[in-house]
This record gives sequence, structure tokens and C-alpha cells, in this order.
Amino acid sequence: MGKVYLVGAGPGDPELLTIKGLRAIKEADVILFDRLVNGELLGYAKQDAELIYCGKQPGRHALIQEEINAMLCQFANQDKVVTRLKGGDPLIFGRGGEEAFVLREQGIPFEIVPGITSGSAAPTYAGIPLTHRNVSSSVAFIAGYNPEKDTSDYWRSLVRTVETLCIYMGVKRFPDMRDRLVEHGMDQETPVAIIHWGTTKQQKTITGTLATITDQLDEVSNPSMIIIGEVVKLREHIQWFDELSADLVSSEL
Repeated sequence: MGKVYLVGAGPGDPELLTIKGLRAIKEADVILFDRLVNGELLGYAKQDAELIYCGKQPGRHALIQEEINAMLCQFANQDKVVTRLKGGDPLIFGRGGEEAFVLREQGIPFEIVPGITSGSAAPTYAGIPLTHRNVSSSVAFIAGYNPEKDTSDYWRSLVRTVETLCIYMGVKRFPDMRDRLVEHGMDQETPVAIIHWGTTKQQKTITGTLATITDQLDEVSNPSMIIIGEVVKLREHIQWFDELSADLVSSEL
């Protein structure tokens, strides 16, 4: 019997991969990797490892989830070490839980290797602490689209109880989500940041308020993290990655 590692590859910067995640890549006979996995990480794979792309984009899925589940079981039953390499953390909007359920049902040994999720890494690289004394002591990670959660009670509870919102996969639907938040009591002057390709050389951050940020939406696309809350204002003082990138560009000129 083989074994499956469900590995979080981190948010984009290859140096943010964990040591255990690196070991799982090096040991794998087969690697099934997602669209947001930094390609540099595949360079650590064995020369004869089989690499299978499982990338998903809105409306375009290279492999549907059921096919991925079946392949994990198929290769493991061939006595192979299989690494399922997923962007961010496998259990935060990564469907790793679904894959773990299937493996358990089939009696296949597996380990889950946590990764740094973009919900915390992207704002960190943008200079936005999700919590800060006297500013925010609560954070919620939510998906940009979840029909079962699209109720008045859901949005009202977010507005009343959470000081910092981190929204995954939400750029396309953001105008509607903004309207929902304002409708249920959030101040239109609440600061907002949208971070595109966070932690990578392509990182771009736009800021505004709930009232103004939609005017800049054409400057970003997925993958992006949306951060809503007073902590966004702290970026003015802590935008270390932007300054570091500017220094690197200047030194190369």
C-alpha cells in the first residue's frame, strides 16, 4: 500500500513552503498539483516523478474533483507515494477535507501537511496585520461565493461580530458582497485592500473604502485576497514588501 500526502504549498513565495512539505515533494512518485502552486517547487521532485496538473479556473477545470480523488486512490493502490500539492493550506478552501474523506473510506494511509494560507500571508506582505491591539481582535475567513451562506443572518452576523474580513475568490462578486455588507450595517467608509498575487513578484495592492474601491476593480483579478477592516489603514506604516521590492528594482537599474 502506498501513501498520500495532502500538502499546502503556501501562498506563492516558494520560500514559504514548510520543511515537511518539501520532504513530501522530494519523496513523491506522483505529484498532483494545482494552478496556484509555484512552479519552482516542482523542481525539488525526483527526476522520474510523474507530475499531473490539476489546475482549476472559473469555468475551466483541468480535472474535476471526483477525478482527482480517483487518481489519488489509484496511484496509492499501486504502492506509490503520492503528494497532492495545493496552494495555500489544504484545509482552508482547498477541498483537502474531501480528499481526506475519500482516502479514509478507501483505507489508504495519508498525512495532511498544513501550509501558509493566502488569507494571512497576502495581507502580511501588504503590510496589513489582521489583528492589532485596539484595532481588531477578531478575523473571519470567508469564500467569495457560497450560496448556502448567502442569507441576511449570515451577513448581519459578520458585520456585528467580526472586525477584520478576509475574502477568498471574491473579486468578481465583490460589488454584490459590498452591497450586502452595507445593507446590514457596515459603514461605507470602512477601509478595503485587494491584494493580487500576494507574496510574489507580481504582487499588487489597491486600497480604498467600501464606497470607492469598486472604481479600481479593473486593476486586479483573481487570484486576489480582499481585506476589509480598520487594520487596512496600518498599511501606511508597515508596507515593507513594497519598499523591499522597490529597493531591489532600484539596485538592478
